[in-house]
Amino acid sequence: MNKTRVYDLPIRLFHWIFAGTFLAAFLIAKNVDDESTLFVYHMLLGFILALTVVLRLLWGFVGSRFARFSSFELAPEKLVRYVKQVSVGRTERFPGHNPASSWAALVMMFFGLGLALTGIMMAQHWYKGFAEEVHEFFANSFLIVAILHVAGVVLHCLRHRDHLGLSMMNGMKQGFEVQGVKRHIIVAFLFILITGIFSYKLNSGFDPASGKLHAFGTSLQLGEKEELDD
Repeated sequence: MNKTRVYDLPIRLFHWIFAGTFLAAFLIAKNVDDESTLFVYHMLLGFILALTVVLRLLWGFVGSRFARFSSFELAPEKLVRYVKQVSVGRTERFPGHNPASSWAALVMMFFGLGLALTGIMMAQHWYKGFAEEVHEFFANSFLIVAILHVAGVVLHCLRHRDHLGLSMMNGMKQGFEVQGVKRHIIVAFLFILITGIFSYKLNSGFDPASGKLHAFGTSLQLGEKEELDD
């Protein structure tokens, strides 16, 4: 059966960096004491996650065909029909994002930005109690959506036997008569370069002794050092 490239390299890089940074940040938050220096990397990973979302949003307007938000299946009636199909054991196939994955992608990106914003609010002590509650809600909701998304992919693979799970690794889907997209290697390189420089600046600008992050002309108190000294 013929295979067509529907996901370019920038999209695939975003997918795995986005997933990896969230998972790492979530595990640190759940397993490391918030007074530990290591806990700060939970926050730094959150900033990196937010950057990847911003880059993905930009690519969603100027990127290749199936990277653009205009290709997302966002009509509510399509989502309802798709969920009903899943419940009876049959689903329609889409060359790009199906209705469920279209909504899941947008919701998780929203949660990602929300996590970064509420994280900054907590660091700056802006409505800290409220920010903590919202931050935890976003994190848990993100995890639920991600689990449902992965479960949907597994169910689709078992039902259609089309190796959908590999599409975010090799970019290919089979059985669609559509024009394939370019790899966009230069854009992928820029994506990695920007993310790498941003990550380096965050890491080099963090002072474990004071718990402060100095980067991009700003200063944030990420650790508990200041509060303990007070």
